[in-house]
Amino acid sequence: MKRWTQINNIPIRYKLISHFLLISILPIFCLALLISWTVERVMEEQVNDNTLQLIDKVNESFEFYTSNLQSYTYMISNNQDVEQFLAGNESGPNAVSDNKYDIQRYLRNFTTVSPEVAGIMVVNDKGDYVSNELYAPSIIDLTETSWYQEAIENNGIFKIIGRPDGRRLHSIVDYTNDDVVTVVRAVIDPFTEQVHGVVMIDLKLRVIAETVKDITLGKSGYLMVIDDSGQNIYQPNQPIVSKIPLNWISKQQSGDFSKTIKGEKIQFIYQRSPFANWVTVGVFPAEETIFGLREINFYLVMFIFIIMFFGIPVSYFLSHSISKPIVQLVSFMKKAEGGDFNVRYEEKRFDEIGLLGRSFNTMLTKLNDLLHLTERQERQKRDAEFRSLQANINPHFLYNTLDTIQWMARKQKANDVAEVVESLAKLFRIGLSKGRDVISLSEEIDHIESYLKIQKTRYREKLHYQIKVDASIKQNAILKFILQPIIENAIYHGIKERRGAGHINIEAKPWGQDLLIQVSDDGKGMTPQQLSDMKEALAESVTLTENSEETRNKKGYGMLNVQARIRLTHGSGYGMTIDSQENIGTTVTILLPGMNESDEEREK
Repeated sequence: MKRWTQINNIPIRYKLISHFLLISILPIFCLALLISWTVERVMEEQVNDNTLQLIDKVNESFEFYTSNLQSYTYMISNNQDVEQFLAGNESGPNAVSDNKYDIQRYLRNFTTVSPEVAGIMVVNDKGDYVSNELYAPSIIDLTETSWYQEAIENNGIFKIIGRPDGRRLHSIVDYTNDDVVTVVRAVIDPFTEQVHGVVMIDLKLRVIAETVKDITLGKSGYLMVIDDSGQNIYQPNQPIVSKIPLNWISKQQSGDFSKTIKGEKIQFIYQRSPFANWVTVGVFPAEETIFGLREINFYLVMFIFIIMFFGIPVSYFLSHSISKPIVQLVSFMKKAEGGDFNVRYEEKRFDEIGLLGRSFNTMLTKLNDLLHLTERQERQKRDAEFRSLQANINPHFLYNTLDTIQWMARKQKANDVAEVVESLAKLFRIGLSKGRDVISLSEEIDHIESYLKIQKTRYREKLHYQIKVDASIKQNAILKFILQPIIENAIYHGIKERRGAGHINIEAKPWGQDLLIQVSDDGKGMTPQQLSDMKEALAESVTLTENSEETRNKKGYGMLNVQARIRLTHGSGYGMTIDSQENIGTTVTILLPGMNESDEEREK
């Protein structure tokens, strides 16, 4: 709280400058961070997507070659001469020689049509073989070699072995084991499930290298291919990493990861070939993707700097244009505090500050008028107090005279005259009530009883009344003379105009925290139109002036006057309601706040 108080003590000019800078520069700074973060993510995703697209094209090429090799193994195993060789059905040495020659010539057709094929070898279950390009030492039993056994274990399903390490086969072209990739498939009798032999094909690794080597990732990135055992099928010269452990690569079809190698962060993106079961991995330094991001960040920093360079003077100008007229208004207000109400805000503006200045001028004008009015009212008040002092002499004299008449009437035993005079004296005494506008409920009831006694003397048996007041509310304070106009209306417009005797019932009781007074009569009542007009007049009655001739002559003026006094004193939540039926009677209900006389005086 203390910090906020200290901030509030800072001049508005500096607070406006701070606000303008915060509003202009802080969002731009946050936007720059958001853009940098977004661009980094987008660039990373684009690099990953582009790399995966390249890898996908390489895998498609691999699958094309391997699917061709698979087709070749089926074509070779289904050849009639090959079937005879595998089944061992040749009769005589010449037939065997002719059969092998035909098979070799048949196999050379594949190397002629498909230059990616380095060599083909067909081996039967006795260890004999036929090949177009490959030959094996005579001391080797080919059925015991690892690639032959792997083909048999795969139950006639095409399998890519990879680089043929330790195979001890030789090629006419002198291909080494590092120059080829070997695929095998066992030839099995579908009815007896007997293995007749194995078809082996060598794929030139140069084909894979030509597919991969021209693809570069960034400046120094590259693609490499590894098999399912983690051996490198292909990698370029001077690789960033010579071998990728299989535990680095998850079991998912594709993905990416990063490793720190020799203090440099290296990004890896991989995808598995579902047919060849090879993994093609893109390898490139992460720094190369960040280089473009750094350039973008540089431009963002320059943009923020330019905004700050122009934003600070603009903020100062805007704050000065706003604070200057406010400071001027403050100086005018200080002059007005010193009693100079002739100062005026002269600047012609149509914004909120101009509106504030014109309101300030209007306020000073009204203050001047109010001061003159107050002075005039003070003079009128002093004159009125003087006239009131003179006027009070006559009611006091009349009250004393009535006391004298009452004493003389009782002396002459004219008790009825004495009672009327006593009631009239009470009326004057309560009417004076030491100049108070608020009296207790019991005093108001005494005033009404005096009034009804006087009227009873006049109307005799035509007028009957009953007063019922709860003892707990007799000392409650109410406005003076609020019941007499209502009872007067009940007599003159209700009881007087009906045939026979009439009754007036007055009841006062607590109503929650408030006070409820009901005055009911069984007089003539009102027509629906008269009741509607009276309710409307009561709802609209807020102020009534004694100088209004039309209001003073209006029927029910006394009740409207009571309503206006109650609402002006206690608010619109209190007041008077009326209900009436023609030839049945009228009920007037008054709701007042429940308070003692001291509370009433404080409220006034």
